[in-house]
Amino acid sequence: MDWNPALIWIAIALLLGLAELSSGGLVLLALAVAALLTSALAAMGLSLPWQLLGMGIFSGLLVPLAIMVIRPWFSPRGVAYGTTGTGVEKGHTYTTLKRDFDGASGVKINGDFYRLRVEETGETNLPEETRVVFKRFDGTTAIVSHCQEDRNQKHQKE
Repeated sequence: MDWNPALIWIAIALLLGLAELSSGGLVLLALAVAALLTSALAAMGLSLPWQLLGMGIFSGLLVPLAIMVIRPWFSPRGVAYGTTGTGVEKGHTYTTLKRDFDGASGVKINGDFYRLRVEETGETNLPEETRVVFKRFDGTTAIVSHCQEDRNQKHQKE
């Protein structure tokens, strides 16, 4: 079998398409389509510099299109994937949970469980259903403080 440039670009497109199955971000799929379009340029007999220029132009058009237009169709409304840890959670109130297999206290942020530590006391074990305010991350530990509403209710009961 004779490997011409068009077949090489098709092979690259197939490999990128397969790699997309493991990522799900649609970037690799956009690059696969760009490589497939570049194979058409190679089939027309354009030289390698023109093929690379075409790949760059196709990628520059298709990757932003895939990220900004197509990917939101596959994401549920209101979920900002990839923002955890950037500070967007700061000040939000969460309810503590106990993890099933080890009983660790934590909070669920964007669907992921994070162990917690109380900022003021260093406490890492809180009762389930305790309301806390998220402050920041320290590695993979969520630094929280007790919710003021819960403290006020606790003092009123005493």
